[in-house]
Amino acid sequence: MMVPLTLMVLGVLAAAMAPRLMARSDWPDREPVLALWVWQCVVAGVLLCCVLAMSLSASAAWETVRSPVFGFAPRVVVEAYALQGHGPWAGVLALLLACGGAWTAVALTREVRAARARRRQRRAELLRRAPLLPGEEPRAERLVVLEGDRPEAWWLAHSQLVVTTSALRRLKGSQLDALIAHEQGHARARHDLLLYSASALAVGFPQIPVFAAFRDQVHRLVELAADDVASRRFGRLTIALALVELNEDRGVFGPCPTQLAQVPQRVDRLLSPAPRFTPGRRLRMTAVATLVPAVPLLVAFIPGLRALT
Repeated sequence: MMVPLTLMVLGVLAAAMAPRLMARSDWPDREPVLALWVWQCVVAGVLLCCVLAMSLSASAAWETVRSPVFGFAPRVVVEAYALQGHGPWAGVLALLLACGGAWTAVALTREVRAARARRRQRRAELLRRAPLLPGEEPRAERLVVLEGDRPEAWWLAHSQLVVTTSALRRLKGSQLDALIAHEQGHARARHDLLLYSASALAVGFPQIPVFAAFRDQVHRLVELAADDVASRRFGRLTIALALVELNEDRGVFGPCPTQLAQVPQRVDRLLSPAPRFTPGRRLRMTAVATLVPAVPLLVAFIPGLRALT
């Protein structure tokens, strides 16, 4: 029974320590894509610890679960886990973890439905503000311009950017192209799926620090990653000026809430970029992060591997 307990302890340690270690590091702002990968690997490792602990605990509690989990494993492998010696609490642990998995699925479904409802509402608002003329066919234009006194721009779908006339008056030169490249960076990397997952985990399990930190960091890092996509095509100064033009009337460059303070931080990062890691270092960090989800698998398979040797 030591394996499920070890997995749970490993998951708790990762969930508690990962946010602290990442908060003390300054490299995520330099490599937002790499930081997103590290966060995903950490969260995957925590979830994998829970799934493996649930599977082993359920196998110990119920024969109907044990057969499909171990499948055609040799008898010595099954005996190495000493499933028969587990107490009744194995079933309780399995049920608790199963309920957590079901609640995660419910939270994710609810988040996706809410996002779709917001998207439908925005489409309806767009149709109200820019109705089709008689005989006009709906088309998926790359850019839709709306009358508006506030400089605003948002990505409505995977191929449609909505910009107000006030934003067009402010954006000069290639700043509009940089803005489009920024939003296309979000769409191509499917940041929406990552945001849905992070929000679902944070809402479903608000007491777990790693999920709340994952949501907050994902919202910040995806913007930095999209800024980098646009800056590689049009330059850092261009996208920084576009951010200033779109947000200077909103009071974000003075005392403001934390969520709005990201804009001046993004501008400062674009104007004073820190040197990126070398390709070799990025490759090494990517490889190390990829090993994080492999640790729970190794812990879970150790008894079986020992029995076979």
